[in-house]
Amino acid sequence: MSRPLIGITAYFEAARWDVWVREAVLSPPAYAKAVERAGGAPVVLPPLSPHAIDDYVRGLRAVVLTGGVEVGAAAYGDEQDERVPGAQPQRDRFELALARAAVRAEVPILAIARGMHVLNVAQGGTLIPWLPEMLESERHGEPGGTHRIQVSVSSKLGKAVGDHVEAVAPHTQSVRRLGSGLLAVAWAEDQIVEGIELQGHRFAVGVQWHPERGDDNGLFDALVEAAR
Repeated sequence: MSRPLIGITAYFEAARWDVWVREAVLSPPAYAKAVERAGGAPVVLPPLSPHAIDDYVRGLRAVVLTGGVEVGAAAYGDEQDERVPGAQPQRDRFELALARAAVRAEVPILAIARGMHVLNVAQGGTLIPWLPEMLESERHGEPGGTHRIQVSVSSKLGKAVGDHVEAVAPHTQSVRRLGSGLLAVAWAEDQIVEGIELQGHRFAVGVQWHPERGDDNGLFDALVEAAR
């Protein structure tokens, strides 16, 4: 059986090789490795002009919206918090357009960390710009902090990972208002949303943590199964 092509979003960053430092298209290899383990063929997508997105959606069988710098507040009509690292408007425009096109075309989506925020904003949702201020706590932003995340067992996410996840998932932003058609399907103990799904879509799942870094490849298995 041929491997379905799975697009993985990437970002521009300065990189060094030999004596040169140049802007490069970067994607942590854990995403590609997780896709390959699940039986897919990973394809890295540079965040260029959105003009090629319809071609991507026609050629790809699924999309992984990856982590990285938080979505800029301008994308959901808010003011940029000075404590949030500088936004990457070009990447935001590309990924928001890609998410909307994949939703329209029923292309399966796995949205991870920042990617979950992209999916939510693409559907008209909003984000909490600085979560520690709202909670009066840094517990979601601690680099080594482990979250126990409760998952709805009736959801696509629950069928892939079970009724709970122990995850290391530091984040300083979170979903505020859910976008159109999205449901919350996973929560931290303080009820911060940690997983979402798009109703009526073949497979459009977002998680706040990084499943590509763990031993359980179930979410990527589910994505590739949907892609087939």
